[in-house]
Amino acid sequence: MDEPPRAAIIGVTGFIGRGLPEMLTKLGISSTGVSRSGGGFVAGVDRWQKPDRLDFAGHQAVINLAGSPISRRWTEENKRGFHESRVGVTRQLVEAIRRLPAEARPKVLINGSAVGIYGDRGDEVLTESSAPGDGYLAELCREWEDAALEAEALGVRVVRLRTGVVLGHGGEAFEKLARIFKWGIGGRLGGGRQWMPWIHLEDLRAAILHAVIAENLTGPINGTAPAAERNVDFTRKLAAAFHRPAIFPVPGFALKLGLGGFGGALLASQHARPAALEADGFKFRFPTLESALADLVA
Repeated sequence: MDEPPRAAIIGVTGFIGRGLPEMLTKLGISSTGVSRSGGGFVAGVDRWQKPDRLDFAGHQAVINLAGSPISRRWTEENKRGFHESRVGVTRQLVEAIRRLPAEARPKVLINGSAVGIYGDRGDEVLTESSAPGDGYLAELCREWEDAALEAEALGVRVVRLRTGVVLGHGGEAFEKLARIFKWGIGGRLGGGRQWMPWIHLEDLRAAILHAVIAENLTGPINGTAPAAERNVDFTRKLAAAFHRPAIFPVPGFALKLGLGGFGGALLASQHARPAALEADGFKFRFPTLESALADLVA
């Protein structure tokens, strides 16, 4: 009897990855988890591999969600970690694919990236056809995506998932924001006019599954909700969801002083729209911030 289709997930124990195997199971796709420990328990994972012993033979898809948190201070040491956990890991995956005979290679590689690739773009509406921007994050994301694109020469469909702020329980962004706004001490960041691309966790996971099975979907896709929000509106709606005011703005200079380069990234504006997903017929369960917050706060 033929085995069911199988996907390897790098980052399966992380915030986004840990919910994917059960969703894949419902589509008839088995999951291999990739972990340094080479094992553990994640619902829906029935095989494990270590990163230094990758073997994607028999896998139809590889989903790479690796990447150390970018919210730490951008010291030179941390930057090396950001690079290795993104670019280095991606290169390692592509080399594992390269070692396989052509007929045994996965059909698709879904590789993480971020809307940071666009840089600070003001009010410009950014779709997947928009050019990359400038700055440290843009350069890191560009190198990250270039590493994934090496798999195209091996006959693999490559999808580059450019995520915004992911809102979900257990995620660093939402948990920190929720705590601050529950205490009634939240407010806009800097001037608050910067666009803040976001997406509900369940929509992002569903978009990843869509990319696995949508054989014509390739290239970059913006993992963001259709209704982007300016930071000032995002914070106002978040405060309202917790029945609190949003009256404590954080000055831009304080963000940069306290968080360094990451503070500057929080002030960058990216009005990113998920044009590729929408054109491919993907339906968002939480298309507006109000609908996402109603689910999360409830």
